Amino acid sequence: MKTVFDFTVKMKNGEEKSLNEYKAQPLIIVNTASKCGFTPQFKGLQELYEKYKEHGLVILGFPCDQFNKQEFANIEETTEFCQVNYGVTFPIFAKIDVNGVNADPLFTFLKEQKKGLLTKNIKWNFTKFLVNDNGQVVKRYAPTTNPNKMEDDVEKVLVGINKS
Repeated sequence: MKTVFDFTVKMKNGEEKSLNEYKAQPLIIVNTASKCGFTPQFKGLQELYEKYKEHGLVILGFPCDQFNKQEFANIEETTEFCQVNYGVTFPIFAKIDVNGVNADPLFTFLKEQKKGLLTKNIKWNFTKFLVNDNGQVVKRYAPTTNPNKMEDDVEKVLVGINKS
């Protein structure tokens, strides 16, 4: 059975990274944008990351410019913006498409695993996917879902992972 850990993604420097490096860790995978009304969610995502990274949680951010061109052209601007304005320390990858013919295969898989309301396509920036430590997508969250509303679900996927 295929899992998230079977995929390879591009890092911001263009190098390939196997998500197998995160095997046995729960993940939140999110398509992001730096100039979106939901951009302040970076703060909540970072807070979740800081609170649970010692228990194995990893958040993976994938900048996307498909929704009203709300991402910087240069990935360095994106990562600097996230760090300076929201203190982001979780991994930010290369800019990708999440819908259409050029959609990143990881996001095609995520959408197939958990469809959204009325459609499997991603409707906007900050659609979030919670993945358990077996690489299975357990929940999809709308762009409007504040990261702090995900905490109970995050704790459920952390059960059995040396949670104190």
